[in-house]
Amino acid sequence: MKRYIAVAAVLSALVLSACEQKPTVAPQPPVIVNVPGPAGPQGATGAPAEKGETGATGMTGAEGARGDRGKQGGDTIVVVPAPAPQR
Repeated sequence: MKRYIAVAAVLSALVLSACEQKPTVAPQPPVIVNVPGPAGPQGATGAPAEKGETGATGMTGAEGARGDRGKQGGDTIVVVPAPAPQR
């Protein structure tokens, strides 16, 4: 049984490698590369920009609404933890 598996593996490797064909490569046409020519003369300088006008000042905003007055405290107790000892 061991020999049968080994023989089958060797035969399948030979058969598969014998069927391999190298792909044919078709010749490609030459590639044309456009090369830019020399730079032309520099153009004339443009006119200076005109200064724009300043916009109008905005209006002052209205005063906000006032909140209600707070209520008087009752029997509320505030517990403050003791500070941690320094090391």
